[in-house]
Amino acid sequence: MANATSVGLIGIVLLARHGDRSGVLFQNYTTYDSTQGYLTPYGASQEYDLGSYLRETYLNSASSSYIQGIATDVADVDQLFIRADAGGGDVTLDSAYALLQGLYPPTTESQITLANGTTVEAPLGGYQYIPVESLEFWQAPSLTSWMDCFYFQDHLARLNTGTVFENLTAQAAPFLQAVQPYLNGVNGSFLNIIYDYLNVQYTHNATFYNSFPETLLQQARYFADLHEQNVFTDSVNNGIGQIAIRTLWPEIFWSLGNMTLPNNTVKLALTEVDYKPFISLFSVTDATLTNPEISGIADYASAVAFELSLSSAGDYIVALKFKNGTNDAELKPLQMFGQNNLTLPQLIQQLDSTTINSTNNWCFSCNQTVLRGCSVFNFSNDPFINGVN
Repeated sequence: MANATSVGLIGIVLLARHGDRSGVLFQNYTTYDSTQGYLTPYGASQEYDLGSYLRETYLNSASSSYIQGIATDVADVDQLFIRADAGGGDVTLDSAYALLQGLYPPTTESQITLANGTTVEAPLGGYQYIPVESLEFWQAPSLTSWMDCFYFQDHLARLNTGTVFENLTAQAAPFLQAVQPYLNGVNGSFLNIIYDYLNVQYTHNATFYNSFPETLLQQARYFADLHEQNVFTDSVNNGIGQIAIRTLWPEIFWSLGNMTLPNNTVKLALTEVDYKPFISLFSVTDATLTNPEISGIADYASAVAFELSLSSAGDYIVALKFKNGTNDAELKPLQMFGQNNLTLPQLIQQLDSTTINSTNNWCFSCNQTVLRGCSVFNFSNDPFINGVN
């Protein structure tokens, strides 16, 4: 841990979860292939509020967490790097846009003066159009690395037939029996994530809301948290169960590293994702050892922040913070590997062996030779993929 006093934030790297969505998530429990829904007005409001909070925290020059030199009112797009998963119904991509509306709201300063002297203000009261890099499912596996990953499916199969889920199924039996009348034909086994169905109905269906006991929703969330915590963790940090964060580390390290360079302009990097990387991130950094309450599914519009600062001793320091949706009023500090903060080289050294830093590496790590861009690589002589001794 670096103990020297910080002289200010240089930048931040954020992971944010999407907001409330329409419809029930279809997620095959044997593969975890899924389709997105669409962002609801409620979800857009959640993301907007998150953006507003981040604005007050990092873009307010009076804040102790102010990012030195960042544009506060009119966005400087060269200072921002934003990307989001664009698969399916675009709930994640649209969530990024909603968050940015709160981070950089409309302003009359968003204007331009033409050569003839005419001043033109951006539409919608000075709406700010901030570019978002959308990553389609077929372009690269980095944001949805568990999908079409055969070794991850093997990991699921072991869990689904193993003693951990067998014992949890037995523990959940009274709940599963009590909730059956409310499922409307949805598969009610422990292996199927029925919490999502119940939560969507409880949020958007007034008849269901008035008849469904809230205690059953709480139990559904409890068992869903246990289920997903097992799915997206592993016994070792470079295990396939941690893959949701392993493909994101290279981008996180790259963004933090670039922020230390004298010619760098990016001060805030944001990746909009779903809940899965949060679980793996907290597992591989040992954050759940000191804060076990963060285990399981992060709520809608949750955010993780890697804050980069320069200490008075000249070291680049990284601190980890987490805001669990609307349940938390502010970002709360988390420990990594039992430390309040780490130097950037220490963080990379701890996690570098866990990273999957290219599509080629993902194909190898997942035993995938055809889908998601893997067909362009020659694996014919690979002894691991082809089972050659």
